[in-house]
Amino acid sequence: MHTKDPVLPLAESEKGFASAQIEFRDVTKMYGAIAAVKDLSLTVRSGEFLTILGPSGSGKSTALMLLAGFVAPTKGDILIAGRSVAAVPSYRRDQGIVFQSYALFPHLTVRRNLEFPLEMRGLKAAERAARVERMLDRVHLKEFGARMPSQLSGGQQQRVALARALIADPPILLLDEPLGALDRNLREQMQVEIKGLHKEFGKTTICVTHDQEEALTLSDRIVVMRAGRIEQTDTPEALYDRPATRFVANFLGEANVFENPELIVEADLAQPPGTVAMIRPERIGIADPSSPKRSDAGLRQSVAGVVDDVIYAGPYRKYRVRIGTQSLVVREHVTSGQQTFSPGSPVRLDWLDSDIRFVAA
Repeated sequence: MHTKDPVLPLAESEKGFASAQIEFRDVTKMYGAIAAVKDLSLTVRSGEFLTILGPSGSGKSTALMLLAGFVAPTKGDILIAGRSVAAVPSYRRDQGIVFQSYALFPHLTVRRNLEFPLEMRGLKAAERAARVERMLDRVHLKEFGARMPSQLSGGQQQRVALARALIADPPILLLDEPLGALDRNLREQMQVEIKGLHKEFGKTTICVTHDQEEALTLSDRIVVMRAGRIEQTDTPEALYDRPATRFVANFLGEANVFENPELIVEADLAQPPGTVAMIRPERIGIADPSSPKRSDAGLRQSVAGVVDDVIYAGPYRKYRVRIGTQSLVVREHVTSGQQTFSPGSPVRLDWLDSDIRFVAA
């Protein structure tokens, strides 16, 4: 930690970063012969919540570390509010950062953890104390200020980490797998908390995660990365409903790819060359073969199959259905009185022609 050169006040050359539009311009980061990030060009709008999503090794964490200033690009430039930050060290970029491990000071109380970044910025004691109390109240930890981090639950530690990142009012908030260490229930609670904090504080926020549900829940836009490059960027709804590639379709949610083209021939859909057809599991209906067809049957493809497997998951039931050599996954919301099927049951599947998507293979 730098103590001789505090973050505030900003140098004259750095003023104006408060308008936190971020630009990656043709950024490449090499580690030897390996490109962790390759030709990355991306603009993040001021006040936007953007999530970089991808599997391990996709380059998402490297992109965040480049923005944070912890690593330098091999090629290209990164701009904040129209100004290059290539020569600006990480501790002067005026960004709040939350790590997966929380990175709280274990020897300091919660209150001192929050006060420390304000002290580094030269704020007077009275103002520091007032800000800390307001922030403790905002993250519902007012009664925990005197506790040590080891005396807090994982969710409470995460709230402290978020509060510490926000307390100095930075224009940019960076989240590195922020909920990865929490169990499912806590993750869902913290997703609501993070969404509320973003709405309240309006910070330009970049989040890195491999959790698809987290990305869909939190983001204004999602960047899906693969092998150091951007595969697709769009809103959560557009990415899920209209994936551009087979990789995006399979990574963001679950997708049925029609390996047997004959299953969609009857729909008379024009399949572009170099693509495969896919459909989401929840878009497929399942019924007894003898049940009446739907009123919009003329707009649907209908096929006969046999149930191979059933998974009950609380709010929904998932079937794996065999149709010749093709296996399709069907996800059906559980409702009272609905007909259910067991392995070996003959069934009829149907789906709207308009729910078929063609994605690059």
